[in-house]
Amino acid sequence: MKRSLTGLLLVMLTTTLVACGFQLRGVGSNDFALKELDLSARNAYGQTVKDVRRLLEASGVRVHDGAPYELVLTHEGEQQRTASYTSSARSAEYQLTTSLDYQIRSGNLSLLDDKLEVQRVYVHDSNNLIGSDQESQQLRTEMRRELVQQLLMRLQQLTPARLGELQEKAQARAEAEAKASAAARQSAPAPALPLLQR
Repeated sequence: MKRSLTGLLLVMLTTTLVACGFQLRGVGSNDFALKELDLSARNAYGQTVKDVRRLLEASGVRVHDGAPYELVLTHEGEQQRTASYTSSARSAEYQLTTSLDYQIRSGNLSLLDDKLEVQRVYVHDSNNLIGSDQESQQLRTEMRRELVQQLLMRLQQLTPARLGELQEKAQARAEAEAKASAAARQSAPAPALPLLQR
């Protein structure tokens, strides 16, 4: 009796939560407010941009040239440093950091400029170089996937209204800079004319 009552309550609770639109992060709908997006990268044939394109398209985003907004992967970086040594100094822990800089652009205007970063620690064993190299390569692959997932979560939060606000601010900033530049040119002293020699 208790089991059936508990099961019934669980079904009712689940139905209520689904009806209210409740979803756990990373579970359920991958709906994007942005339905189309241009995509470019400094490394146009790299694995990161391929993964981003594939996941965007799988989430229902049309990726094509001429979209009103463009996602630009401006820089991918990697740093490695020694985190610690073992007592025999034959193996060491390395901290690996990968980063991804990106921009959201509209025409010549940069609306959003941000950076993502992932860190991991792995053990490098000088007695097993092949195994250590394989582990580091696998770790790099996993870190790249995590960066791409973080990027998509950020993009999922962007709405056309939010991008419209950013575009207005970027336009106002560009106009102010153009006016300041023009004023600086006008206030600059005229070049002196060369003196005529008699």
